[in-house]
Amino acid sequence: MRGLDKLLQGVGGRPLIAHIASMALATGQPVTVTMAADRPARHAALAGMPVRLVAVPDPAAGMTASLQAGLAVLPVEAAVMVLLADMPDLTTADLATLITLARSYPDLILRACAEAGPPGHPVLFPPWVRPELAALTGDPGPRAILARHIDRLRLVPLPGSRAITDLDTPEDWADWAARRP
Repeated sequence: MRGLDKLLQGVGGRPLIAHIASMALATGQPVTVTMAADRPARHAALAGMPVRLVAVPDPAAGMTASLQAGLAVLPVEAAVMVLLADMPDLTTADLATLITLARSYPDLILRACAEAGPPGHPVLFPPWVRPELAALTGDPGPRAILARHIDRLRLVPLPGSRAITDLDTPEDWADWAARRP
């Protein structure tokens, strides 16, 4: 982002991180946010929101460090939805779709995908996957777990490309903003 913090870019009149947290809170489920302790502007963007903030001790270790920090504070019997904070097109209804499906298919890993098929985020992991998530090392995150359990994975199509719209560069942001009504 060339020095800009993508999670502080404006979406709907507020920082993206607050937009995503609000959307997740609207599901009625508890929300845990993992982030580096040295991001005071991100912390300020979430001030007053009823989210549980968890410091990631080694944020340079990537998604795995965030997953492990979050898992360490969540009840062991709980399913875990991994929701990336840089996906502005996701909606509360998208998250609710995964939550509802998890009630019908509690032993399946549910992974959102684009309407046209490419897999994306969020991913809802049932409790039986948690030991594998906790044992991860390195930055690839849970890709190996998803591949290993392909027989217990269900793709959940979301409208359009919401499950794969990920804004990582100023150009991504400009393209996304140009497509907004």
